[in-house]
Amino acid sequence: MKLSSFYPVIMTEKVAETAKFYCDYFGFHIVFEADWYVSLKREQQEQTYELAILHAVHPTVPESFRHSVKGMILNFEVDDVDAVYERLIAVAKLPLHLDIRSEEFGQRHFITADPAGVLIDVITVIPPVGAYSEQYLENVWDGEQGTK
Repeated sequence: MKLSSFYPVIMTEKVAETAKFYCDYFGFHIVFEADWYVSLKREQQEQTYELAILHAVHPTVPESFRHSVKGMILNFEVDDVDAVYERLIAVAKLPLHLDIRSEEFGQRHFITADPAGVLIDVITVIPPVGAYSEQYLENVWDGEQGTK
C-alpha cells in the first residue's frame, strides 16, 4: 500500500473556533472551508503537516460515533519549548493543563488544549536519563536516526 497522506481529523461542534485556534497559534492555514469541515495545512521547509476539523454530527460520520472528540492528545515537537511556552501560555494565556517540565524519559514539555478539548503536548526532545535511554530503538535526541 502506498500512503499518499495521513492526518488527524478532530470531530467537534466548534469547527470554526477550532480551525482558527490552529491557524492563530500553530501556523496552519485553511485550504478548504465549509461550515461543517475545514482542512488545514502547514508547510515548513520540505515538510507539510495537515489537520482537519469536522462537525461531530455531520452525516458522513456513522450515527453511533457522532460526538465530539474525547481522549486525544496531539504532540507538537518544537526546537525551543520554552519559547513556545512563553508565547502560548505567558503571552496568549492559553489554558495550561500541565506546567512545563523536563521528564526523565526524554522530553521537556507542557500541555495546553484547543477549543474542542483536544490536549496539545508541546515537546522538545531531550536526552533521556538512566534506563530510559536503553528503551529507545532509535537515537532521537541528538538529531541522529538509526538503530542503536
